[in-house]
Amino acid sequence: MRTGLVHVCALWVRVLVVLHVGLLGAPALGCYQCLVDVSTSLRLCWGHWLTQHKVRNVDSCFRTIDRVFNYNQKVIEAGRVGEGYSAQLKTLLEEQILPMVEEFDRKLNDDNVYEERLQRAADRFIADASKLPRVSGCFPPCGFQASGAVYNCVTCQYDSCDLPLDCPVEKLNVMEFSGTRMLCNVPFPLPDNTEVIWRYAPQVETRKVDQFEEVTAGEDRLYSIPTARRWHQGTYQCELYAAQRSVVRLYYFLTVTPQLEVGHTELQELFDLSVLPGGRMTPGPDGSPRSFLLLPPPALLTTCLAAILLLLFLSLGLLYWCSAPLSMHEGDEA
Repeated sequence: MRTGLVHVCALWVRVLVVLHVGLLGAPALGCYQCLVDVSTSLRLCWGHWLTQHKVRNVDSCFRTIDRVFNYNQKVIEAGRVGEGYSAQLKTLLEEQILPMVEEFDRKLNDDNVYEERLQRAADRFIADASKLPRVSGCFPPCGFQASGAVYNCVTCQYDSCDLPLDCPVEKLNVMEFSGTRMLCNVPFPLPDNTEVIWRYAPQVETRKVDQFEEVTAGEDRLYSIPTARRWHQGTYQCELYAAQRSVVRLYYFLTVTPQLEVGHTELQELFDLSVLPGGRMTPGPDGSPRSFLLLPPPALLTTCLAAILLLLFLSLGLLYWCSAPLSMHEGDEA
């Protein structure tokens, strides 16, 4: 008979809670309601006595619980623990509530006693719950980050980071015949046994999954191209997954610049500089004027000048030596 009465009373308490929430327009749940059973709350509030009106009022007890626990932002913040710690939250709150239940069960207690004891329990819960590991946080802009999930006392479940699986395209540029590397790495922790699949979409910049073809799969997150050719140009996708579930997809759009085009561009820039007004060139990186003339070091200039002068003296000496016999021969004939 008593068991049936308890079930009826428990149902009545649930109705009261729903009506109370609907009238006030407050959140449907809270840390207390997430972690403490309704039957336990019924036993706790059975003897709530309104001192002013001299009447027992269970609904008033629930309003006190709402104010002290469910709508208390400090309690809600203390309950924002990392994934896997909600069970410890429940244990901490029960450690504060169950002794009161045993003490108050089927006994009348003044409303000010309930207020004082519930507030003391809430303060202890806040202090203890705040010591549990906090969430590590989310790392935008992409990826399924399980370690970033946080427990929400308003919804009684974990909130995910709510970020897209696909990352923005990162653009890379490499000259033809040069090497390049792409690393499939993320700033947030990854699950154990994470694997990677590399895919390639030739010649286009895209994130459409149906345009990619698988290149390699395994545990190697580094993809290397030792010698880039024109046919390597396109979008590369690396997908990290664990337990057959995708964690994140990264994209790299690789542009391969042909060597001939590079040489032509450099010559064009040099030509453009050479036809500036007045024959002047733009300053160099250090502010000094550019010049087409490559000036040799002073020692080399001195050596060249000495060689030229020596060559000049030898030429004059040879010229004098050749002209002297001719003058003597002309004198003899005279």
